[in-house]
Amino acid sequence: DASARRASPREAGLFHTAFLLPTRADLGGWLRHAADIGLRLDGAADHLVSEAVYLHDPEGNGIEVYRDRPSEQWPWQAGGVAMRNEPLDFDGILAEGETSVWAGVPSDALVGHVHLKVGALEPAERFYRETLGLDVTCRFPGAVFYSSGGYHHHLATNIWNSRGAGVRSDPLTGLAEVEILRNAQGQGVPSSAGDGAQFTDPWGTVLSVRNA
Repeated sequence: DASARRASPREAGLFHTAFLLPTRADLGGWLRHAADIGLRLDGAADHLVSEAVYLHDPEGNGIEVYRDRPSEQWPWQAGGVAMRNEPLDFDGILAEGETSVWAGVPSDALVGHVHLKVGALEPAERFYRETLGLDVTCRFPGAVFYSSGGYHHHLATNIWNSRGAGVRSDPLTGLAEVEILRNAQGQGVPSSAGDGAQFTDPWGTVLSVRNA
């Protein structure tokens, strides 16, 4: 939409879209490609469950590129997953991607999760936990993480820059809607929601349910 206004970091909406690569070697290959074309990174972290790098697109939309550790290595405690921000082992990741020739994003890469900016955490939790039926898996200062089916998180909300934000005033850059792909078990989404059903969170972010 050419008329869309560039979203402010203080407004509700997209924080980042996270692209999940299948293997550590794929992440290493992507990092080498990023270095070759001079792509600038905003940050990086080892989250214990995953290894991730962060950047943004020309409109300022946040992007995460990551790979998961095997799920049996994820540190669960007291009903939640222990995620942290630790230094990323760039050398080890780059070494694993050393022999691969970058031929584009692997066909089995996918959007692993979406991270949203909201105005307040409590109403966000009521919506995403009670209305959409997602499980809370982790809490950070200023952020809550949600998932379905035992993943570390499919969706997160934060108020790091957007505390007190009101309803989105479209058209804005960054986000048209969030599409949730529901598997045959239908975990995490009300069973009464048909294919194509839409929900709107308290800040005007639209979420559409699609059958995978």
